[in-house]
Amino acid sequence: MPALNINGTTTNLDVPDDMPLLWALRDVAGLTGTKFGCGVALCGACTVHLDGQPVRSCVTPVSAAAGKQVTTIEAIGNDPVGQKVQAAWNKIDVVQCGYCQSGQVMSATALLKSNPHPSDADIDGAMAGNICRCGTYLRIRHAIKIAAGAK
Repeated sequence: MPALNINGTTTNLDVPDDMPLLWALRDVAGLTGTKFGCGVALCGACTVHLDGQPVRSCVTPVSAAAGKQVTTIEAIGNDPVGQKVQAAWNKIDVVQCGYCQSGQVMSATALLKSNPHPSDADIDGAMAGNICRCGTYLRIRHAIKIAAGAK
C-alpha cells in the first residue's frame, strides 16, 4: 500500500506498485483533472509534476512516486507560477474543447519554473510532447508569454 504525497497531503492508496500513477490519481484518489489520452506517454494529457518535474502519469508506476511530491492540475493554482499560467489561459481563452488543457497547463508551469523567460523555441521544445487536437498551439504559446510577463 504505497503512501503518496498528492497535492501536499499524504495519502495511502491500496493499489499495486506497478499501477500507472494516472489510474491511482483518477480512480482511487478521485482526482479526475488529469486526463487519459494515449496511454503511451505521447500526447501529454496525463502530465503531472513529480517533485516539480513534468511526467506522463500514464506510464509512471505508483512506486516511482513514493516519497516524492505529486502535484496535479487540482493544486497547480496553489503555485504562484501555476496561478500566472491559469490566469493567462483564461485571459486569452486558450481552451477550445479543453481535454488536453490540464496537461498543457502542467507542462507550461514546469517550463516557466525552470525558464522564466522562454523564447519561442524554448516554448515549442517544452510543449512539443503535448498534443492539442483543436490546434490551439498559437494561443498556448501566447498564454505562456503572458504568464512569463513578455506579453
